[in-house]
Amino acid sequence: MIKAMKFGGTSVGSVDALERMTSIIKNEPAKKVVVVSAMSGVTNSLIACIRDRPDTGEFVGQVRTKYASAGKILMKPDVFERYGKALDESIGGLSKALDARKKADADPVLDDLISSWGERLSTITVAHILQSRGVDGIAVSSEESGLIAEGTPGNGSANLEATYRNMKKNIIPLLEEGKTPVHTGYYGVDRKGVPMTFGRGGSDYSGSVVAFGLDANMCEIWTDVNGFMTADPRAVTGARTIDEMDYSEAAELAYFGAKVLHPRTIEPVRKKNIPLTVKNTFNPEAPGTLIRRQKSDGGDLLRSVAVKCDLSIVKIYSSEIVYQPGLISRLIGSISDAAVNTYAVSTSLSTLAVVVPTTAVDEVIRRISALNEPQIEKLTVKGNVSLICCVGDNMINMPGVAAKVFANVAEIGANIEMISEGASDVALNFAVPSEKALDAVRSIHNTFIGG
Repeated sequence: MIKAMKFGGTSVGSVDALERMTSIIKNEPAKKVVVVSAMSGVTNSLIACIRDRPDTGEFVGQVRTKYASAGKILMKPDVFERYGKALDESIGGLSKALDARKKADADPVLDDLISSWGERLSTITVAHILQSRGVDGIAVSSEESGLIAEGTPGNGSANLEATYRNMKKNIIPLLEEGKTPVHTGYYGVDRKGVPMTFGRGGSDYSGSVVAFGLDANMCEIWTDVNGFMTADPRAVTGARTIDEMDYSEAAELAYFGAKVLHPRTIEPVRKKNIPLTVKNTFNPEAPGTLIRRQKSDGGDLLRSVAVKCDLSIVKIYSSEIVYQPGLISRLIGSISDAAVNTYAVSTSLSTLAVVVPTTAVDEVIRRISALNEPQIEKLTVKGNVSLICCVGDNMINMPGVAAKVFANVAEIGANIEMISEGASDVALNFAVPSEKALDAVRSIHNTFIGG
C-alpha cells in the first residue's frame, strides 16, 4: 500500500506541531511520500520580501533561525549537524535568488522561485527530524521528483501524465528501498526545470498530484480541522463533521467557501479514483472526512451549506446580447485574462451578469471598458453580496429542491439577487445581500440538515 500524506503550514508551524506530525508519519505502516508546506508565515514573508526588498542578510538570517530553532530541539546532535549543512546550502540559494530579484524590475519566474523556498526548507527540516526518529527520511524537491508544471507563473497546473512517468522513475525506487521521501508542496517545474507555483494554498494540490504520480492507494490531507463540516461552525452552532462525501461535493464546497481544501485538490485523485481523507494533525484519532466516488443513495437532501463573502455582481447591458455569442465570449475572456475568479454567470435577453470578488471589480470594469464594444449600453455594479452554496448528492435532479430552499430564504426576508443552477448536479448557488448571508446559512442548515 502506498499513501501520499500532505501536511499544511500549521502542521509544520511549531515544535509541538512538528512533533505531532512526525509521530503520525512514523506510526503509518504503509509506504508513503510526505508532502509539506512552508512553516506558517514563511511564504507570506517571502512574498513581502520580494515586494519590500529588505536587507537580504538580515531576512535570510531570520528565516534560517525559524527552521533551525525547531531542528535544534527535535533532532539528535549528529543529525542536527548534518541538517545545519543542508540548511545553510539551501539558505545560500535563497540569498542568491533574492539578490538577483533586487536587480530586476519585474520577474514573475524569479518570484515563483523565491516564494517556493519555504517548502524547500520544510522538506530538509522534516526529513532530518524523521531521521532522528528512526525513519529513513529523504528530502526531495519537485525538480528531483519531476513534478511537471505548465501554464503561467503563480497559477500553474500539473502535467499529470508527465509527472506520473517521472515519479515512477524517481520516487518509486526510493519507496522500494524503504525510504520515506519528503516532497516539496506548492510548486512544480516546467520542462526546462524552472519552478512554477500553483497559487496560494497549492500544496494541497501538490499532495493530490503526488498521489496521482504514485498510483497511491490513499491521499491524506492533514490540516488543523477534523474535516468538511455541514456548515462553518463559527456561524452555525449545530454544524458537524461530514463522514463521507463524493468528489464533486467536496470540490464544490472547497471552491465556494469551505477552507478545508484547495479547490483544485480533487481532480487529480478523481481521475484515478484514489480516495482522499481530510484529517486533523492535532486530533489524529478523529476519523476525518473520506472523499471518494459515491453512488446516490437518495439520502439527505442537503449535505452542507457554505457561503462566499465579499462579492459583487457586475451587469453588462446590451440589446439582444444573447444573440451575440461572440460578444459574450469576448466579455468573459477579458475577465479571465485578468485572472479573476468568476463564481457565477447568468444571461438574459439583454444582460450578462457575473459574480466576482469585490476586490477585482475595478479591474473587471477597466478591462471590459477597454474592449470598446459599441454594443455595450451600460455597466452596473451591485456590491455587498454573498454567494450561498448548497451541496447534496444529486440534489439538482430531485424535484422541488430549489423551491424549498428559496422558500426558506424568503422566510428570513432575504432577496435573492442571482441564481446559478444546473451547472453542477450536486450544487445550488445563489447570491443574497451580505447582511442576510449568515441568517440564510443558519436557516437552511437548521431546516434541511439539522443540529
